[in-house]
Amino acid sequence: MYKSNNPTFYFIRLLVGLFTLTIFTFFIAVLLSFTSAFSSASIKSILGKVNIESVLVEIMRSEVHALPPSEDLPSITELSLDLLINIKPKDVRTFLGNEIPGLALYHTEIAVAGKGTNITNLPIESPPPQFELLEDTNETEDNKTEEQKGPKSKNKTVFIYHSHSWEAYKPLLKNANQTSSNNEKTNVIAVGEKLKSELEDKGIGVEHSKKNVPQALTSRNWNYYQSYALSRETVQEAMANNDKLKFFIDIHRDAQPKKVTTAVINQKKYAKLFFVVGKEHKGYEMNRTLAEKLHSEIEKKYPGISRGVFIKGKSQGDGVYNQDLSGRALLIEFGGVDNDLTELYNSTEALADIFSEFYWGDSEI
Repeated sequence: MYKSNNPTFYFIRLLVGLFTLTIFTFFIAVLLSFTSAFSSASIKSILGKVNIESVLVEIMRSEVHALPPSEDLPSITELSLDLLINIKPKDVRTFLGNEIPGLALYHTEIAVAGKGTNITNLPIESPPPQFELLEDTNETEDNKTEEQKGPKSKNKTVFIYHSHSWEAYKPLLKNANQTSSNNEKTNVIAVGEKLKSELEDKGIGVEHSKKNVPQALTSRNWNYYQSYALSRETVQEAMANNDKLKFFIDIHRDAQPKKVTTAVINQKKYAKLFFVVGKEHKGYEMNRTLAEKLHSEIEKKYPGISRGVFIKGKSQGDGVYNQDLSGRALLIEFGGVDNDLTELYNSTEALADIFSEFYWGDSEI
């Protein structure tokens, strides 16, 4: 190998090394700017494989050969395939994931399957919206918020919130091509408000956070993938201000079409529900037991309304969903993008019916 004592020679090598590092950093920045093209689960799975420190060591090692090689750095071929087309050469299932419906979600565990639930119709998360283009959307004329009927309980023990408050329903929007909105009468906040009203009619005190999550994220220069970090602060603040809170319900909606998310029970249409439990924390079994209990009880009285209980880890999403804060934390998806207000309200009334029986019963949970 050619060596030189000329300082200029080593200065040039240093510049080449810095240039290489700059190109690598630019590549990562470009990749992250296009994260909307990938699912959050894919990005987390990919980045979870890469030890950034090892990458930097390899770049430095190309110029400083005394440094030892990195043992855990994936090959360029493996990393490129995973990044570009979500194929893992060592896992044959990923070659078919885009061809066989549902196979791409093979990591999702179905703890309890509802009627008709199988690998072909598992829940689908909506793609990240562009917050800067997400304006308030005028609701349709028939989308009226119902007024409270019964007296409010002074002791508030249930906290309802929305980590993805922008998730909306097409029938409530004037623009049928939209699936996101900041208008709380067209998005999941409307469902939360209805559930609050129904539970309070049954003597259960409820706090409901109507926080505009896109607005809050934008004000902090945070992105879509930090929505659970933001809602975590919301839950922690509520817990600090009210030590009587026992149950925490995060309401979302699915992206599956109406044929998957709608049930007809006794000639009445309902937006199907399903429960998500994060397993990436020590106490997740208590949350799982609660979700499975509610699923079982609501299916007895409203057969077919629940799609089941789904267990998710880091490779399928957040993996925790703030459920480590309480053993009585729930993430419930109400219907899908095509469900209308009547279907959503019917399901909300059904859940309130079962939840109140559970709440006032002799459950140990």
